[in-house]
Amino acid sequence: MAFTPDSSVAIILVNWNGLEFTRACLASLEKVDYPDFQVILVDNASQNPEGKVLKEAFPKILLLENEQNLGFAGGNNVGIRKALEMGFSHIMLLNNDTEVEPDFLGKMMLIFSKNPKLGILQPMICFLDKPEIIWSAGGKWVSWLGRALTLGDRKALESYQPKSNQLDWATGCCMLLSREAILKAGFLNEQYFAYFEDVEWSLRIRKYGFEIGLVPDAKIYHEAGASSKKSHSEGTLSASVFYYHVRNQFFLLRRQKARLSFIYHLVRFKLWIFYFLIRGRFQKLKAVATGIKDGLFTPLKPAPRWP
Repeated sequence: MAFTPDSSVAIILVNWNGLEFTRACLASLEKVDYPDFQVILVDNASQNPEGKVLKEAFPKILLLENEQNLGFAGGNNVGIRKALEMGFSHIMLLNNDTEVEPDFLGKMMLIFSKNPKLGILQPMICFLDKPEIIWSAGGKWVSWLGRALTLGDRKALESYQPKSNQLDWATGCCMLLSREAILKAGFLNEQYFAYFEDVEWSLRIRKYGFEIGLVPDAKIYHEAGASSKKSHSEGTLSASVFYYHVRNQFFLLRRQKARLSFIYHLVRFKLWIFYFLIRGRFQKLKAVATGIKDGLFTPLKPAPRWP
């Protein structure tokens, strides 16, 4: 494979109480055959000094430690700023609960080198425990419904044929971006904290004239639901997942001015409230109701920009 001399990649992992997932991810990244990349690990104020443990096990990584949990958006932005300061030409966001094929990055960078209009690329993402089943083949935005749909969801990898390699949005589970796209469109919007920030970022980057693509033969594997499983076991965060999902859905609709879809989502979330009411799950009911209120009426904040 031929690459330009300045085709360097910063791979950003955000760790938050996910030591074993991150350890496995870093171990797989050690086998990557692309010649010029640097892993930047952002520890999002884990309860134990997990960042230091991982730095000791993987001394080549660059460790950044946050004093508080900044969420997916804020944590990744810390890594993005550092990567831009260091002059990397491309920046990848990679979930810490993934494992990668050794050639995935080279295949993605080869596609980037052939199309200057690209702003984001996503690999084919399969389930870690069922590598023959697709977790995500990219995203489609249904504007009239205000829905972000995952393509290829739970389809068999062997028989799946994408209609097109052009995407409306890429998942934050693994997205490779050009430096130019970030400089023009700005960073992840930290108001989202977690959920839908990748959709909003993708749609914003497309508005600046960049394309988003899928690289089907670049493959990684995702431990789907690792963060929600962790939240569920801790017992205190599961309601917050519903809050952020509902609130950020309305943030996204407001930014996209998808007015007709508000009714659809209000009905959908009120059905959630009814379900939680009859099941006696009052904490989740309150989370959804608060998410609706905050999502509709909280003033929207712009995404940070460089520098």
